[in-house]
Amino acid sequence: MSSKPIVMISSWPPRLCGIGTFAEEAVAFLQRAQPRRDIHIISHTDGQGEKVHPVIDMTDPQWYLPVVETVKQLDPEVVHIQHEYGLYNYVNERGESDFNNGFLLMLDMLSDYATIVEPHSIHGRMKDAEEDFVRALANKCSILVFKCSYQKWRLEWTFRNKGWEIPHNIIVIPHGARPDRRYRIDQVDELKKDLGLGQFVGKHIVGLVGWIQNNKAWDILTEMWEDIYHEIRERTGQQWSLFAAGDLRDPNHKRQYEKYVGEVKLLEQEGMAHYFQFIPRGEMYYKVMAICDFIVLPSLDETQSGTLARIISLNKPYITTAPLEGLTSQTVDSGGGLLFTTKAGLRRQVLRLANSERLRLELGNNLKKYLEGTVSWEVVTDQYLRAYHLAVSRRRANRNIYVRPEF
Repeated sequence: MSSKPIVMISSWPPRLCGIGTFAEEAVAFLQRAQPRRDIHIISHTDGQGEKVHPVIDMTDPQWYLPVVETVKQLDPEVVHIQHEYGLYNYVNERGESDFNNGFLLMLDMLSDYATIVEPHSIHGRMKDAEEDFVRALANKCSILVFKCSYQKWRLEWTFRNKGWEIPHNIIVIPHGARPDRRYRIDQVDELKKDLGLGQFVGKHIVGLVGWIQNNKAWDILTEMWEDIYHEIRERTGQQWSLFAAGDLRDPNHKRQYEKYVGEVKLLEQEGMAHYFQFIPRGEMYYKVMAICDFIVLPSLDETQSGTLARIISLNKPYITTAPLEGLTSQTVDSGGGLLFTTKAGLRRQVLRLANSERLRLELGNNLKKYLEGTVSWEVVTDQYLRAYHLAVSRRRANRNIYVRPEF
């Protein structure tokens, strides 16, 4: 094992950013796997913590120069970069974007290092500018990491149809999920008490958990919940509660957030729902999700979801939107969730799960197997380390990386 450090470039806590949380978990498990190796983080100026270098200032058109200088000072074996367009998008005083050109210039300047780029916004059908960017990205980095297999084979078909050379340095490593946050069924009532939710001891809960923003579309379920609540009670004699738990992250969504919370509180007055305000981060996120019998994850535009990673960590059966990129892909691969495409379909799936403990246990068991065999951070970080080794060894030998096409 090399004594040289690993450098991770990413947004970083305390910023309330899903990619920052993702990177924080990835680094924690990489450090567990290689406890004697230094891992440094190069972050935006709001990043904090040990071995964190907050030098990315997106008000500076040449923000990447301090990043490159810091990498040279640290002299790592490998540079692992978390990418999302908004994280590295410079916008000038006239509101003009550089379309992540600074990010590509940074990669050019880091060409002496093995570079792993892990984009979090790879869609099955990309816009022309996105296709051009990913093409350049694959040419400039050592290894490009996609989260799902469909992203790779769709890209291969797209490039082939355009007459472009297909990149052979793309590998698939799934979104990691923690293997150490599961709770036993007999712990759930105590968790409810710890959260100040003793009124739910012994009762069933359907969860909507996470950041409350427009693209999460929680209102789809809330608007039909009263009817579902009464039908579940008629069929089973059980009283289920809709549990909306989270907080506002984007101030641009404040009006819709207030409207949504008001609707939940109206249901709460009738004893059918409850709003629980909390910041969806850290161990609290897992505890809040753990008290739910199952989770509903309606979403309009997510490709990979940190919320879904937590659902998988807890082996919670769930319902999510289809067809929707990574959410659908992981639901098919795991066998741990149900899909819907219409309001009637969502209603039907909620009733199926509420009415069948056997089905909830079956889906939860499927998620347990999927977690342990495929997406546990312990599995994922091992794949990262193998990717690092491949990138470093090929660079030293001055050889191209070749990863077989998916089909």
